[in-house]
Amino acid sequence: MMMMMMRRSLRRLVHLVLFCPLSKRLQSRIPAIKVKYLFLAWLGIFVGSWVVYMHYSSYSELCRGHVCQMIICDHYRRGIISGSSCRDLCEENKLVFQHCLSSTPTYQVYSGTWKNKEVMIKCGIEEPLRGDGSPDSVSRRELTLFNKPTRGTSMDEFREMLLIFLRSNLGEQPSLGNLVGRIISLADVNQDGKVSLAEAKSVWALLQVNEFLLMVALHEKEHTPKLLGFCGDLYVTERVAHTSLYRLEVPRYLQPLVPSALHSSANRWLAPAWPRRAKITIGLLEFVEEIFHGSYGSYYICDASLRHVGYNSKYDCKMTDLRSVATEMAVRGFLKNRHCEHNSDCTYGKDCTATCDKLVKQCNGEVVQPNLAKVCHLLQGYLLFGAPPEIKEDLQKQLRTCVTLSGLASQMEVHHSLVLNNLKTLLWKKISNTKYS
Repeated sequence: MMMMMMRRSLRRLVHLVLFCPLSKRLQSRIPAIKVKYLFLAWLGIFVGSWVVYMHYSSYSELCRGHVCQMIICDHYRRGIISGSSCRDLCEENKLVFQHCLSSTPTYQVYSGTWKNKEVMIKCGIEEPLRGDGSPDSVSRRELTLFNKPTRGTSMDEFREMLLIFLRSNLGEQPSLGNLVGRIISLADVNQDGKVSLAEAKSVWALLQVNEFLLMVALHEKEHTPKLLGFCGDLYVTERVAHTSLYRLEVPRYLQPLVPSALHSSANRWLAPAWPRRAKITIGLLEFVEEIFHGSYGSYYICDASLRHVGYNSKYDCKMTDLRSVATEMAVRGFLKNRHCEHNSDCTYGKDCTATCDKLVKQCNGEVVQPNLAKVCHLLQGYLLFGAPPEIKEDLQKQLRTCVTLSGLASQMEVHHSLVLNNLKTLLWKKISNTKYS
């Protein structure tokens, strides 16, 4: 009987702690100090449960690599697509998805392994599956994504298709013929000197992906991740050890709970030593130089973010997400004859903004803020803290000058090159002839 009464009392106490942690009735039964600890324990359990719930709900929404693999392998088995990674992905299970890094459900990004190497696996999912998970539900995607070239297309016709496509996306460049040859070689998976219909459909679908197109066009640049293989519109790139300039990223659902000052302080504490940050910065400035007037046209950074810039184990800069970069032709095509009321109506991507001519209510064709100014704005928060005292003032002054650069054609050539080279020289002099160089 005594035991039963004790159990009832315990249950009643637990009930009060869980549902009425601050009630007067509870405070009259146990000391105030215990109420405080019990409340904190209750709050911790509640917050922890909420974090776990949000993590798994966002994971299930964002991470659908199994869907991507199922669609790709279904197309491969039906002979619709081909690629250098297809056999290892769909038959031998040597291309393995590991950790999900996706930020949107329609664009899957995973780290993985292939041929005993760490790699990145990327693919798009444009059409949702039916509830039964049947591959037939993606027939519409198959029809739209893998509809070109059609059966009966000759090699000369396919070359012409590629040339017209590249001309419309990269502009009239004298070296486009070489790029067409590279794409043909890339599509010829079995190296038999011919491109099958499945191979042609796969490489054509991949070229519609902005990042893949830029990886092919910038393949000679050291700051672009190397393309290792593909299957349909899924492609595999080299793994970059650090996918962002800052190591600590707070999930979106936790951002309201974490003060920005605390987040910034933690990232500064975890950041590499200043000389290593200087080396990464030099690489980023070289990338800006490379895309200013490249072999296959010019490019704009239309979402300047530290999350899109990474570095490898040697602290060499690598652009981890080229979706933030757009061709000059794409930006100009978007702005041409575009109706506007405000400058914000003339924005391509996140921050490639032109001015609005309010007299004719049309966008002007020149982007206001150039790539170099955007990058320098990012570097003000990344490079200045911890900088050596003897160069900090000069560095701060050069970054301020850089941020105020205009995108007008009159400034683009000599002035931009001068500012960029001065900044690189200042950083390189400080770290050259050291273990960091």
